[in-house]
Amino acid sequence: MKTNEGNMDRIARVVVGLGLLSLVFVGPQTMWGLVGLVPLATGAIGYCPVYQIFGFNTCPITRK
Repeated sequence: MKTNEGNMDRIARVVVGLGLLSLVFVGPQTMWGLVGLVPLATGAIGYCPVYQIFGFNTCPITRK
């Protein structure tokens, strides 16, 4: 797995993931907040399988 997310993309994913995950504990306290695990994980790893399927790459180091 090569990194296919740039720094800004990764930061945005982690922030959105944490925001969604917080819905489990505060606010409406809904289990839909667990959806936040997906962007949180992809942001932490730096790899998005959907990006690879569609050929996207926001990482300036691994760009062709």
